[in-house]
Amino acid sequence: MASSSQYCPRWKYDVFLSFRGEDTRKTFTSHLYEGLRNRGIFTFQDDKRLEHGDSIPQELLKAIIESQVALIVFSKNYATSRWCLNELVKIMECKCENGQMVIPVFYDVDPSHVRNQTESFAEAFAEHEIKYKDDVLGMQKVQGWRTVLTAAANLKGYDIRDGIESENIQQIVNYISSKLCKIAYSSSSLQDIVGINAHLEKVKSLLKIEIDDVRMVGIWGIGGVGKTTIAKAIFDTLSDQFEAACFLEDVKENATKSHLHSLQNTLLSELLRQKYDYANNKYDGKRRISCRLSSKKVLIVLDDIDHSDHLEYLAGDLGWFGNGSRVVVTTRNRHLIEKDDAIYEVPTLPDHESMELFNQHAFKKEVPDEHFKNFSLEVVNHAKGLPLALKVWGSLLHKKSLTQWRSTVDQIKKNSSSEIVKKLKISYDGLEPEEQKIFLDMACFFRGDEKKVVIEILESCDFGAEYGLDVLIDKSLVFISKNDRIEMHDLIQDMGRYVVKMQKDLGKQSRLWDAEDFEEVMVNNTGTKSMEAIRLQRIQKLRFSKKAMKKMIKLRILYIGHFVPDQQFALANDDSIEYLPNSLCWFDWHGYPWESLPENFEPKGLVHLDLQYSFLRHLWIGTKHLPFLRKLNLSFSGSLRWTPDFTGMPNLEYLNLVECTSLEEVHHSLGCCSKLIELDLDGCKSLKRFPYVDVESLESLYLYGCSSLEEFPEILGRMKPGLEIKMERSGIRELPSSIQYLTHITKLDLSFLENLVALPSSICKLKGLMELNVSYCLKLESLPEEIGDLENLKELRAKFTQISRPPSSIVHLNKLKFLTFQKSEVGLEDGVFFVFPQVNEGLSLLDNLRLDYCNLIDEGLPEDIGCLSSLKMLNLSGNNFKHLPRNIAQLGALQSLDLSYCKRLKELPDFMEMRNLETLNLSDCINLEEVHHSVTFLKNLHTLILTNCIQLKRFPGLCIDSLWYLCLQGCSSLENFPKILGSTIVESDIHMLDSVMRDLEVPHSLSQEIVSVSQRVFSIVRCRKKCSSQQIPSWFHHQGKDKNVSVNLPENWYIPDNFLGFAVCYSGKAVYTTGHLIPLCDDGMSWMTWELDFFYLPKYTRYSSSIHVFLVPLARLWDTSKANGKTPNDYGLIRLCFDKKRAYGFRLLYKDDLELEALNWDKEENNDDQPTEHSIGTYVARTLQNCCLTHRLF
Repeated sequence: MASSSQYCPRWKYDVFLSFRGEDTRKTFTSHLYEGLRNRGIFTFQDDKRLEHGDSIPQELLKAIIESQVALIVFSKNYATSRWCLNELVKIMECKCENGQMVIPVFYDVDPSHVRNQTESFAEAFAEHEIKYKDDVLGMQKVQGWRTVLTAAANLKGYDIRDGIESENIQQIVNYISSKLCKIAYSSSSLQDIVGINAHLEKVKSLLKIEIDDVRMVGIWGIGGVGKTTIAKAIFDTLSDQFEAACFLEDVKENATKSHLHSLQNTLLSELLRQKYDYANNKYDGKRRISCRLSSKKVLIVLDDIDHSDHLEYLAGDLGWFGNGSRVVVTTRNRHLIEKDDAIYEVPTLPDHESMELFNQHAFKKEVPDEHFKNFSLEVVNHAKGLPLALKVWGSLLHKKSLTQWRSTVDQIKKNSSSEIVKKLKISYDGLEPEEQKIFLDMACFFRGDEKKVVIEILESCDFGAEYGLDVLIDKSLVFISKNDRIEMHDLIQDMGRYVVKMQKDLGKQSRLWDAEDFEEVMVNNTGTKSMEAIRLQRIQKLRFSKKAMKKMIKLRILYIGHFVPDQQFALANDDSIEYLPNSLCWFDWHGYPWESLPENFEPKGLVHLDLQYSFLRHLWIGTKHLPFLRKLNLSFSGSLRWTPDFTGMPNLEYLNLVECTSLEEVHHSLGCCSKLIELDLDGCKSLKRFPYVDVESLESLYLYGCSSLEEFPEILGRMKPGLEIKMERSGIRELPSSIQYLTHITKLDLSFLENLVALPSSICKLKGLMELNVSYCLKLESLPEEIGDLENLKELRAKFTQISRPPSSIVHLNKLKFLTFQKSEVGLEDGVFFVFPQVNEGLSLLDNLRLDYCNLIDEGLPEDIGCLSSLKMLNLSGNNFKHLPRNIAQLGALQSLDLSYCKRLKELPDFMEMRNLETLNLSDCINLEEVHHSVTFLKNLHTLILTNCIQLKRFPGLCIDSLWYLCLQGCSSLENFPKILGSTIVESDIHMLDSVMRDLEVPHSLSQEIVSVSQRVFSIVRCRKKCSSQQIPSWFHHQGKDKNVSVNLPENWYIPDNFLGFAVCYSGKAVYTTGHLIPLCDDGMSWMTWELDFFYLPKYTRYSSSIHVFLVPLARLWDTSKANGKTPNDYGLIRLCFDKKRAYGFRLLYKDDLELEALNWDKEENNDDQPTEHSIGTYVARTLQNCCLTHRLF
């Protein structure tokens, strides 16, 4: 059987998302991407796609080729983008050539329109044909687009024009997840994982996933026998059958490198599908796991545990996990899992499978060449069925001559020791000297580290790291994990460390990684020139001689991480270390405990110096010649007073001085670092002076929180395009006129500069500037008159400033997309009114404008505001105008309008032209008396908020299919309940019932009207009843305890004039969206699925264990407009699905229900008493009776 390295993916991405950015980027596609990401599906989404022209960037083409699945979101304007069409051509090409899966999703578009290029697709192709009418090649391209559109539309996919978006996304994600798991398993099978099927069947028989309990299965065996391979195959084939799954790799190694609570956070992050880092220690993590996962059906694999703590704190009690969960553990130590758990002992391979596996790696085929047959038999016999040995030796002998085979097999046979580690050393012996060094570094230090970082470290030592790594991968000594980290098998790592430990004298060993060994060498001063590298992950105490490193003249790497010196160390080490090896190439010591480096330290080959969290006051006196130094990190060195002379660092690229809180100045020689790319001084609150910088290569300058720095840095020379400067919360008082020379700056963040009074006019010469932020500059009173010259500006943020009149030239910013002058509610009464200039057909691309709390009066808004043709979001909340400009009605692209807290607003404009408006917020408009009747024509409106509009008396009828949220809470003067017509009555979840009945003192008749309307409109009539008993009331005919329940409905159960709906009851704590109902017809097709919104009921929260009753009208589940000839009686089965296993009750409700009528529902119950089974039945009967008084349901 092949080792776990065979699970290295063929594909870089799981899914490539193709979509029309302007149609779906901020809506469906973003939600779909999030759903895929939360499921752990690695998805490529081009967040910066501009979709201009025909040419697609090479990185996008590469991403398409490297993606296992292409998910195409077809929308109305998809075909208008030549970019999207060319992308589709490449996708379909890859489908044919590489077998990628392609899944079309039809969002708001009929599949036939895509297939036949009709409707909006016909219009788009008419434009393309006009463009290419005189271009033969162009017309051929257009025909090619038509061909791939037809082919893609004919594929099996998802038509999501109807239904609920969240459910559609869930279906798509579930389908892709299951397909990827099957492909992963199939792909692994194609790689001939010898003997895997038999192992899978054995483990599955122990897992018994068909049983709804919680189980743990141990996979036990010797090292190299294939435990991890089996566990990964189980994970890949079964994970889609669980709500969430997590494979914790190499627990033993990772627990050594970091704390157990870090692994607990990883486990929670994977299973909760969100970043989780709240566990502070292993005890806290244990509590959080048991709390957060108790209702989830999860699959957890803990790979390679070797200590009882690993199991106790990661999966110590099966009660931590929801019903149906499974925990799989791999270990060499049987005693860790021999309680009541099922154990699979992994056997070694039988002879025929051993030979098959060996042949795969030695000859890349199942049958060996005749000349090598006898040698192959000898190797297989010595491997004794151990897959790792067969693989490693097979890879070692691949493409070797007969003579080399004879020599290698002799070495294997001579090693009579039974320790496989010693046998594996033959592979090490076959490496070149530099390859051996690279391998030992990886085995001793870098397992589990990012490939990119490891390559960088090794290259700093002048190794051919990329080539060496390829050799090690080819020899099956190393592999790259899915998240691009260096990995190897435990036995391979043991073998590497065995090679180092063959030298018994610690001081003469080439590498040290154990803290106790390190201390012994340092205290006894036994280090020698044999020492090449030292790396300690964590160290809590440190003692060593001042001259301990003097003899280590070949030390390349010194890495001491997370050392926090205590007072005892300080007393024992009054003097600084006297010697550090000049041979160092990579020097990394977090918490370096002395005030400076040794004066005799002259590491001319040093590439990387990282002394973050050090106790340094200065690095050294004078100049050091460090021609190869590229990175210098002294961050969080709170005692550092000044930086070194940079004259001898001509190749420095990254300088990090973050939170050096005592640093007062940066050495003037910084300008000599002509290759500097990033300079970060965030949090240097004592910094007063900054040198001239004449560096063309600079890309980033960060001065956040440099509160003592009052002068803007003088940056000269030609800058690279894309320069970003962030200076928020610094002490800058003014900007120099020389800022105009930063012509390539794209981002300038000056927010929170409390002393900044004005911007120089020269800032308007920054033609490349795309983002300018002056928010929270509390003394800034104006913007330069020439601000309109910033021809590439896309974002201007100026909230919470003193600006009250933006310059008229601001309307010339024709690439501006986001603009805010937002202020706080505090400044509304200061007598300074904000005035926005006339638009004059400018700001043509502006799509988001925020002028909330700007103290706008009627004259403050431009009369031609309707000329903002691209505006999608407009926030005018908290202002003092009484009327809005009539021209505002021409904002045809507007999607969101916020007028909340405009307390003087008396009337609304005609909304007729705002056909794209989706959200209208009028909350706390306390002088508003009516809503303009044109609101009923807003066919895309889904959210309408009128909270606390206390003067509102009249409300127009609504006939809006899209409306799903309407809030009238606190509208105490409302005279009529709005008539809600159209399909809204079925498909909306309008949140007004509780608020209206709670806040309105209405006559009894209006209360009845609201109740009857609720039967047509609301998801559920929520009975405000809970009972402290766990018993389901006896009048629920169908009872039980389960997560998924199917109830057969009697024949002709639906009687039009009699049937009211369904009563659903469940036990336990109330939670939001506990479950849903699914009616099924005879052919197994479901009609509609709606979640039951189960809320906490405040009145009875003292009863923590309770039952909850809900009434679900049939209207919630049945849409007559989409019945397609079916009637409710065609549905003979209803399924009740909860979030977890619960006690439940279910009942069909009829008007003439004699059993409920027998309850004395006329008797007034004491609302303060604990509700009982009888009172709940009484309440249900009363609610149903009220519903029937004024309105028949159907």
